[in-house]
Amino acid sequence: MHEVALAEGVLRIVMDAARANAAARVHTVWLELGALSHVEPDALAFCFDAVTRGSVADGAKLEIARTAGAAWCMPCGERVPLAKLGDACPRCGSYQLQVLEGDAMRVKEIGIA
Repeated sequence: MHEVALAEGVLRIVMDAARANAAARVHTVWLELGALSHVEPDALAFCFDAVTRGSVADGAKLEIARTAGAAWCMPCGERVPLAKLGDACPRCGSYQLQVLEGDAMRVKEIGIA
């Protein structure tokens, strides 16, 4: 389950931000999670709760915003929506796609007190 390692990485980012801003508590963390990222949101939220115990982010709410996937279709020469990796182009059926977005996870905002 790679969500544990991802949650630990998010916690490091949160702890660095809290330290830099002399925050006593982190109450919310907002994440962007791409549809093509291979990360299960519920598993990530569970792992985040586990790894933040005893830290300045203990009890912090994790808000996850999903972002859509998009790819460049070489035969069409166009940007197309992509629901998951391995799908064909919805316009021409080709598998010659280059992912443009939706494969990343990033900390968007951290709410501190």
